[in-house]
Amino acid sequence: MARYLLRRLAFLLVSLALASVVLFVLLRMLPGDPANALTSVGASPEQIAAARHSIGSDRPLPEQFTHWLGQLASGDLGTSFVSSLPVGPEVGARLNVTVPLTLAAFVLAVLVAVPAGFAAAHKRHTWYGALLSGVSQLGIAVPVFWLGMILIAVFALNAGWLPSGGFPQDGWAAPAEAVRSLVLPVVTIALVMSASLIRYVRSATLDVLGSDHLRTARALGSSFGRAMWRHGLRNASVPVISVLGIELASTLLGAVVVESVYALPGLGSLLATGIAQHDYPVVQGVLFLSTLAVLLIGFAADLVQRIVDPRLRGRLSGGAR
Repeated sequence: MARYLLRRLAFLLVSLALASVVLFVLLRMLPGDPANALTSVGASPEQIAAARHSIGSDRPLPEQFTHWLGQLASGDLGTSFVSSLPVGPEVGARLNVTVPLTLAAFVLAVLVAVPAGFAAAHKRHTWYGALLSGVSQLGIAVPVFWLGMILIAVFALNAGWLPSGGFPQDGWAAPAEAVRSLVLPVVTIALVMSASLIRYVRSATLDVLGSDHLRTARALGSSFGRAMWRHGLRNASVPVISVLGIELASTLLGAVVVESVYALPGLGSLLATGIAQHDYPVVQGVLFLSTLAVLLIGFAADLVQRIVDPRLRGRLSGGAR
C-alpha cells in the first residue's frame, strides 16, 4: 500500500505540473490584452505599455511562468490585475459558497440515486421500475440551466417560497438566509446528477443480481436482503464509487452554470469575471485549485475502491512483489 500511495502521489504531482503548463499556455493564447481592463477607452500606446509593465504581462512567457510557479510554491495565488487584491482570500471567500453548494447537492443526489437505482434494477419488470429508468433518462437530457429557470419560476416567482437568486451579504453569519438561498441551486444540481447516477447504480445492481455468487448464496438459504448485504453490496459499490468521484469533480467544475443562473458569488462567477477581464492571476488561481481538487477526488475514489474490493488489494500486492 505504501508503494501504491507513493506512485499515486507522484502521478498526482506530475499531472498537476502538466496541467499548470497547459493552463498557463492556453490562457495566454486567448485573444485580448489584460492591459485593456486597466486602461480607459482610447488609451494611448504609452498608457497601454505602462499598464502591461505594471502587471508584468510584457515580460517573456518563461519568466512569467517561473514567477507564477514560485508564487504557487509559497502558497500565493498572485494578485488580481484588476482589483490589485490577493487572489487567495478572494478564492477562499467564494469557496464558502461553492463548496457547501457542491457537497450538499452531491449528498442529496446520492441519497436519491442509490435507492432509486436499486429499485429500478430489482423491480425492472414492474411499471415503477420502468418509470424510474425512464425518468432518469429524461433527467440526463434536461439542461441544468433550463431546470434552474423552471424551479425559479415555480418556487420563487409563483409560489414565493424561496429566493430566486443571490446570497446574503453577511454570508454564513446569517445561516438561515444562506441555507434558503442555496436550496434551489442544490436541488437543481442534485436532480441532474441523480438522473445520471441512477443509471450507473441500476447497471451495477443488475450485474450483481445476475452473478453466480449471489445465486449461490440464495441457493444456500440466504434471504435476498441478507445475500445482497453480505455479497452484493460491496461488488455493486466498486464501479459506483468511481462514478461518484467523477460526478463530484464535474459538479465542482460545472458549478459556474448554476451559480450564473442563481447569481451566486461562488467560484464560477469569479472565473467568468476573470475570463471576461483577462485577469490571468484570478483565472489561473481558480483553475489550478479546481484541477487540484479533481485530482484529489480521483485519488480518494481510487483509494476507497481498493479498500472496498479485496481483489484490487490483491492486484496491488501482486504488483508490489
